[in-house]
Amino acid sequence: MTKRIYLDYQATTPLDPRVRAVMAPYLEERFGNPHSEHVFGWEAAEGVEEAVRHVAGLIGADAGEIVFTGGATEANNLAIQGVARSDDRRGNHIVTTAIEHKCVLNTALSLEKWGFSVDVIPVDRRGRVDVGVLKGALKDDTALVSVMMANNEVGTLQPIAEIGALCRERGIVFHTDAAQAVGKVEIDVAQLNIDLLSLSGHKIYGPKGIGALFVSRHCPTRLAPLIVGGAQQRGLRAGTVAPFLCAGLGEACRIASAEYAQDRAHCEDLRDTFWSVLFARLPNAAINGDPVHRLPNNLNVSFPGSDADSLLASVQGEIAASTGSACNAGLVEPSYVLLALGLTLEEANSSMRFGFGRFTSTEDVVRAASLLADKAVRFNEIRAAS
Repeated sequence: MTKRIYLDYQATTPLDPRVRAVMAPYLEERFGNPHSEHVFGWEAAEGVEEAVRHVAGLIGADAGEIVFTGGATEANNLAIQGVARSDDRRGNHIVTTAIEHKCVLNTALSLEKWGFSVDVIPVDRRGRVDVGVLKGALKDDTALVSVMMANNEVGTLQPIAEIGALCRERGIVFHTDAAQAVGKVEIDVAQLNIDLLSLSGHKIYGPKGIGALFVSRHCPTRLAPLIVGGAQQRGLRAGTVAPFLCAGLGEACRIASAEYAQDRAHCEDLRDTFWSVLFARLPNAAINGDPVHRLPNNLNVSFPGSDADSLLASVQGEIAASTGSACNAGLVEPSYVLLALGLTLEEANSSMRFGFGRFTSTEDVVRAASLLADKAVRFNEIRAAS
């Protein structure tokens, strides 16, 4: 049977076997409630506390600044709604960008019915925010700026340090959705002037169902919780945390920190090899996004003359890739991210996203690129003959 090639690491990553091994004891003998005051609870709590240290260490935070969530979507909601519901927020104005993940865009826009105003600023052809444009959007009552660190479709990295410094000068809360960036680029929340940062376990070879929100102790606004009940996690998220999920996220963060350099170099080699093979056969193919300020493991390609959905369907049994975000699956419409970059409808509909990772081989990307090139050439021949 032909090996299936997984090239959709932006959607999710495989669970690293080392992560699974660390999780297993908390599903069996260390089953206690980590908030209980007895030996079973203490054993579970030790695992949670170790996980907190690993998560914090990956982003340059302190352990007391980490809140576990059910994933990056919940973390983004806690950040945005937490500011909006706070009694000491600065005002009722929010600034975000046109290419944010839907859980940021839709959460921010949903607040308009509660009296908030939301400015959604554009990006350039490469997917980058103009800091000058963002600065011009700020007002005296701006409570929050939310700009993703790396885009999930085109991999473009934003000028986070500059945006953070701008917000810090004005006392505005700065949040970044770093679900795609954590483990792929070096992050120090203090140096980048970040108040709130969201991350996800299943984007870094950890389990699904777990994420975290970094909440700086210097954040100018005290977040209001979304989930109320007990006093767990300093009152920011009530409920019993799942030690096995926390342990999995913690171990994934530990490995990401320890193996950052080799993971990055491996992904860059895979990305460049894939593109060289593809471009040699399809010289009219084009990369979407910023060629310099980008994730090492992402490639978004336009295949002129091809319909991306049809092209992907033709290799579905052998290659897993995508024509957009997994969160928009089922929507019969072009990528809103690519349209925000200024691509035409035809260009957007001819584009496909490829994600590379720790368990991808050079042989995988060579075979995948060759197969896609063959199919695209054939599609173009059929189109020319019709």
